[in-house]
Amino acid sequence: MDVLADPIQRAFLGVERSVSGQRWVSRLDQAGQNRALAISQVHGYSEMIARVLAGRGVALDDAAAFLDPTLRALMPDPDTLTDCRKAAERLALATRRHEKVVIFGDYDVDGAASCALMVRFLRHFGIEADIYIPDRIFEGYGPNPQAIEQLVDNGADLIVTVDCGSTSHESLEVAARRGVDVVVIDHHQVGSSLPPCHALVNPNREDDLSGQGHLCAAGVVYLALVNTLRVLRGQRDPRAASFDLLAQLDLVALATVCDVVPLKGLNRAYVVKGLIAARHMGNKGLAALLRKAAIGGPVTPYHLGFLIGPRINAGGRIGDAALGSRLLALEDAAAAETIAGRLDELNRERQAMEAAMLAEAEAEVLAEYGTGEGASVIVTARESWHPGIVGLIAARIKEKFRRPAFAIAFDPSGRGTGSGRSINGFDMGRMVRAAVESGLLVKGGGHAMAAGLTVERTNLGRLRQFFEERAEAVVRDLVSTETLKVDGALGASGATIELVDLLEQAGPYGSGHPQPIFAFPQHRLRDSRQVGANHVKVTLEGQDGSRIDGIAFRATETPIGDFLLGSRGSTIHVAGSVSADLWQGTRRVQLRVADAAKAI
Repeated sequence: MDVLADPIQRAFLGVERSVSGQRWVSRLDQAGQNRALAISQVHGYSEMIARVLAGRGVALDDAAAFLDPTLRALMPDPDTLTDCRKAAERLALATRRHEKVVIFGDYDVDGAASCALMVRFLRHFGIEADIYIPDRIFEGYGPNPQAIEQLVDNGADLIVTVDCGSTSHESLEVAARRGVDVVVIDHHQVGSSLPPCHALVNPNREDDLSGQGHLCAAGVVYLALVNTLRVLRGQRDPRAASFDLLAQLDLVALATVCDVVPLKGLNRAYVVKGLIAARHMGNKGLAALLRKAAIGGPVTPYHLGFLIGPRINAGGRIGDAALGSRLLALEDAAAAETIAGRLDELNRERQAMEAAMLAEAEAEVLAEYGTGEGASVIVTARESWHPGIVGLIAARIKEKFRRPAFAIAFDPSGRGTGSGRSINGFDMGRMVRAAVESGLLVKGGGHAMAAGLTVERTNLGRLRQFFEERAEAVVRDLVSTETLKVDGALGASGATIELVDLLEQAGPYGSGHPQPIFAFPQHRLRDSRQVGANHVKVTLEGQDGSRIDGIAFRATETPIGDFLLGSRGSTIHVAGSVSADLWQGTRRVQLRVADAAKAI
């Protein structure tokens, strides 16, 4: 039987409802299969690589360029970004005047990398710029009037905001009134009303026609620096020729991966070339973090997103918010080791706090919502929680119960700071904005997949009811029709290192360019056991006797984990992604389990 035939009408491998409640479907419809065949025949690629490319919308004529993304081919003229030339000329002027420059950033990885990019660039031209990162809890996101007043009082001649500032009208008015220029370099959504500043470089401005709205802030900063170098060369500044901007792409790759922006166009080139730079260990701070994370083998997007990013974010969540940006800007290896060690300690503290908070949140979900299946939106809240970690708790609850979820930390006065994470297809930001308009929230906002809010405890019950009524119909339909898109079927013997290496050529994978998912049909579950705190390790055996090891992360006490632990010796279908794992100097294939089903 051809399991891929008629994919719209038939479930892949006949899996109508998996252990996690998903219907398995082929990623390729008939037109996609035809395109995959053409890509394979014309370019000589393997069938599996052709299927992966076709399943991600790559056209026949674009396949070769897609597998080898270059900055030369994908980078736009920076002048196509509105105000980018003005920003470049102002930065060039600062280098000639040797002005006091302050970089005002965000407390996440994108903000830290953007600050470090700007600091490293200005340092080459003799300016030791200061970094100002607001405190997540006490100041919140973006410039605030008090901070701007302080920076001006301390002698700032130029303030550059990165990954923030596009909507900071009141704060930038303070700088304008004090006669200090501000250059904003950002990527967040912005309305028609712009704050007063010398230049606002943001590809998501309504009047920006560059088509680069998918970039993270560090990606925009990089374009601004490309333009600044062009201005300085035009002014015959001898220092411009010796600055290696390509060597800074490791920071752009880090930010691009961690900010979960779509890995398309220029972003793919940023990450592919940035990984090469990262592997050279030229950035002392990044190299120190890589050592602390004990990463074996070449740096991958997984390492950046799941091992390095959390360590940098730990400073902004529960420690000094500026630690990450300072670390990434350092040239002193010894100082980098010290800060990397502190961030590693903070990350372990964050993990412990997160584990305790998650246990409390899951207990609350079971008490309030039972299994969670009857809920449309899950809202958890406690007074003892750290407000810097609620976003992580919301994400974990969303993953486990497959519902939009909020986690809220209340302070002793009864005011709660919360964060939410949504499921595909449900616009959480719109729901939160509606709650603000209804007077249930002090403030709130966000986008489709994530949102933040501030609420008084007295309104918590009404807020839960509002969210439930607002989301019930949409979420019920989304959950009932949830699908897992499968790129193809593999046997354990076909999951080779050679295949993994080919798949890496079609990467990097992430937002907008999903990791390939393969089904392993009719495999015997030779072994399954819990490893670590909550992971499940498995060994699958194909019908020809070949075996593959796999792991289901954070699976204990979930339907997938319970199924795997209870099905030893059974023949099952498993779906997941394959990657290379380095063990004692040898690369071997490992399956990351995404779902499973009974083999009928």
